[in-house]
Amino acid sequence: MDATALADVAAECTLDAEIEKAATTVDVASDPAAQFSVLQQVREAMLSGDRPRVAPRSVILDSWRRSLAARVDPEHFRPPVVYKPEDVPDVRSAHPLRDVLPLLRELLVSIADESSYVMIVTDADGTILWREGPAGLCRIADPVGLCEGAGWAEGAIGTNAMGTALAVDAPVQIYSAEHLVRTYHPWTCAAAPVHDPDSGRALGVIDISGLLHELHPAVVTLVSASARLAESHLRRQMEMRDERLRVRHLPRLIGLRGEPGALVTATGRVIAAEPFGGPWPERLAIRPGSDRVLLADGREALVETLPEGYLIRLPRSATASRRPVLSLSFLGDRPAAVLDGRELPLTLRRAELLALLALRPAGLTAEQLALQLYGDDGNPTTVRAEIHRLRAQLGEAAMTAKPYRLRAEVEADFLTVRDALRAGDIRAAVAAAHAPLLVRSEAPAIRAERDQLVTALRSAVLDTQDHEALWTFGQSEPGSEDIEVFEHLVAELPARDPRQAVAAARLAWLLTEDDDTPATNRHAGSRRARIRPTIRPSTGRSACSSDRRR
Repeated sequence: MDATALADVAAECTLDAEIEKAATTVDVASDPAAQFSVLQQVREAMLSGDRPRVAPRSVILDSWRRSLAARVDPEHFRPPVVYKPEDVPDVRSAHPLRDVLPLLRELLVSIADESSYVMIVTDADGTILWREGPAGLCRIADPVGLCEGAGWAEGAIGTNAMGTALAVDAPVQIYSAEHLVRTYHPWTCAAAPVHDPDSGRALGVIDISGLLHELHPAVVTLVSASARLAESHLRRQMEMRDERLRVRHLPRLIGLRGEPGALVTATGRVIAAEPFGGPWPERLAIRPGSDRVLLADGREALVETLPEGYLIRLPRSATASRRPVLSLSFLGDRPAAVLDGRELPLTLRRAELLALLALRPAGLTAEQLALQLYGDDGNPTTVRAEIHRLRAQLGEAAMTAKPYRLRAEVEADFLTVRDALRAGDIRAAVAAAHAPLLVRSEAPAIRAERDQLVTALRSAVLDTQDHEALWTFGQSEPGSEDIEVFEHLVAELPARDPRQAVAAARLAWLLTEDDDTPATNRHAGSRRARIRPTIRPSTGRSACSSDRRR
């Protein structure tokens, strides 16, 4: 099966959940070389849809799923070249991890030389910016793409320590045939992400890679410790910058003579305030070039740009005002909006505008809204006219311009679903998600958000062992015709539970309806595409065939 066909199958399919319940898993740390053949057998069994005699580690199983869904071919794949060799030095010079390279060289390069490893540092996208180690091993690494400028995100090259560490935001070690792509089975690698102490976002990963027979069980511990030391180094640098900003500009803050003010870093972090405590949060969202910033209580503070940050002051004349409350009920085909208890008449287009602005609280320009509403053919002039009418309806207290942004406190059912999913509260998410977002909308950005929300909810529900959440999802519009959902309910609900018989009857009806659906009418959202499958990359046919129905 070629890469495209394999990816099409993988995008529809998920691995059999029963495999994850296997009693044993692969233990590679004790004797990696002896486990080489076991790991290959596990990989081949999983990819062919058979049950392996031992289960892969959960982090590997999840990574294989993501990689196959991203159209990575397990047999023939190479990492893409993101930066040409002549461009790499410029990219390095602008990257924040350049400051920790001396520390990493001291910690890791000498060990890498002695142990036949290469040390690798990537950016936040998994692109290799630095690679250092023995010349002989580097010559072996070059032909397989373990070189500067190559992209090693999971979506680019499949399961590997660098890309998987970024995907799960945690230290990872990948052994031999745990790599999805066969080319890298002679390799083992360990990587740990390094985070920005200011924002908390991953800046990149530190990786040690080597040939399988050179594996040492402690390598992941070494890489994790190095990442923590790098973060400590970056934090000390941040604290020194903060102190310089305070020392240089604190007199100006004190000179406000009792007027509330704050010193803020270039990233929006408040590092000093007068009076102490004051009305200031930990961070302020300051748009570059803006001379004002809106506080949570509705007051506007003045912004003065400094070389290293901002001086914020709150004029004594500024008075706190209560933000209006805008409630949006947009799940289903009858959108409704209520502003401070007053229901607003809505067209579908205005509902789409409100949904997009609620999803992007920092605001959107007319050009951005035109693209998200109409695609490449969107006309900003048309959007401005519609926005003008919407602003007149909402009032200036609820909506501002340049960019267009909701100032009101937004309560939206679709945001409730998204926030509950992010918090891992699956029951709350399915309870709120009775229908898809603005089901009549054909706006590209709304369609994308609608599909992503349903897909994320469905995936979370199927992964959980919560029968109540699964049942609630099955009663909702997104889940009511989902064969896989009802297969799970039939298999997992106790026989004495009256819902089990209801689920069985519903499943039988769905399977009958699916048999009657012409093949030409089936698409990615059909019941057929959601039948629980296995992955069969080597059979030459889709594994999502009717021989897997229950």
